[in-house]
Amino acid sequence: MQLNLTRPIAFFDLETTGTNVVRDRIVEISIYKVQPDGSAETLTRLVNPGIPIPREVTEIHGITNEQVANEPTFKQLAPALDQFLQNCDLAGYNSNKFDIPMLIEEFLRVGIEFDIRKRRLVDVQNIFHKMEPRTLKAAYRFYCGKELVDAHAAEADTKATYEILLSQIERYKDIDFEDREGKMEKPIKNDVQALHNFSYNHQNADLVGHIGYNKQGKEVFKFGKYKGKQVDEVFAKEPQYFDWMMKADFPLSTKKVVQSVILRGLNKGNMHIKDK
Repeated sequence: MQLNLTRPIAFFDLETTGTNVVRDRIVEISIYKVQPDGSAETLTRLVNPGIPIPREVTEIHGITNEQVANEPTFKQLAPALDQFLQNCDLAGYNSNKFDIPMLIEEFLRVGIEFDIRKRRLVDVQNIFHKMEPRTLKAAYRFYCGKELVDAHAAEADTKATYEILLSQIERYKDIDFEDREGKMEKPIKNDVQALHNFSYNHQNADLVGHIGYNKQGKEVFKFGKYKGKQVDEVFAKEPQYFDWMMKADFPLSTKKVVQSVILRGLNKGNMHIKDK
């Protein structure tokens, strides 16, 4: 079976110093780029994170501080990675929640605007958890009938993720799924747009879920004392909350969302923020 593509799709996996998008850094990236004609190429690189890799993290992915000491930094690799991912849709396992926010944070940190607004994002884990809630290793066994060797090795994980997606398409192509509103559909198709629609959380305005949308399509806070409140209304009444967010430990991608809310309101003339 071949994935039905209209443009390249990049299956990628990151190994990092930890799970905090703001504070942690990438130590390995592997990309398995599949072309519409079915051909594929792999790019795998170790990355010097510039900060220590905790021992407990090394015990998970096996990458040591000594291994990355003489490797290039993300800043050095970023232009080539950006070029390699040009015009690619993105796919991974838990990628919408972790890998994509982490990758974008690294790009923004070195001054590269990695825009995902025109890319389709396929998260194999979201499809898996909605249809068969299990882990990656179990997913590989369940869908592909094989054991995942070298789990937590980025290259092995990316290729396994690609194989799982192909098997998911074959398995679920005629299976009905009931959404939260009780609507029945057959969402799993050999079509990247359909896979994006099913696996991406469209209720989030930012990548990590700090900002969401209400029923009117307006950005709302999903955390803290203003949870459920419209972002523009809060900032208009309490501009210091915007200042706090810009200085606090939020991902740069989240800060870009709240900045866009401010700019949109100012451009429309319906937000007037004054220093108190």
